[in-house]
Amino acid sequence: MSKLANRQPVLKPQDLLVLLALLSRGEGGVTYPELAERTGLAVSAVHASLKRAAAARLLLFQERRPMLLRPQLKEFLLTGAKYAFPPLFGSLSRGLPTGYAAPPLNTIIAPSSDPVPVWPSAKGAVRGLSLVPLYPTVPEAALRDEKLYAMLSLFDAIRAGQARERNAAQELLTAYFA
Repeated sequence: MSKLANRQPVLKPQDLLVLLALLSRGEGGVTYPELAERTGLAVSAVHASLKRAAAARLLLFQERRPMLLRPQLKEFLLTGAKYAFPPLFGSLSRGLPTGYAAPPLNTIIAPSSDPVPVWPSAKGAVRGLSLVPLYPTVPEAALRDEKLYAMLSLFDAIRAGQARERNAAQELLTAYFA
């Protein structure tokens, strides 16, 4: 039997990054080069991500333009993505705050004496416990787009935070789907 007979499409971390970049962009057409610039991915990687997301029924193409299926993406992001992309912590590092230490959660959750979670980055100014970002280009993409930064840090709070952080992050993330 051929190995190709049982190939299953699998979402990759960069697929979720591309979907969140689409969500942060809002309604309206977006080109592959624009998505590539926003995410730090190659245009071919954006195209492959969108094809996998369509296979997973998180988006569809209308007139060759990607259109998010918001209810499905919301369900996946709030309930399933934390299992597909579990958190991986490292050592103390300098980087960009994420999770409860980044906006908008940092106005709701008071920091403790523990080191805050950060995405390791030379451009970051905060020292904390490194949390491997969803994809290596996430810190750069977050610096380019404030709304995308908020969504990615809220997702990190869902996948790596305590119960109070997860609940607050789910409420705040739900607002982006309205």
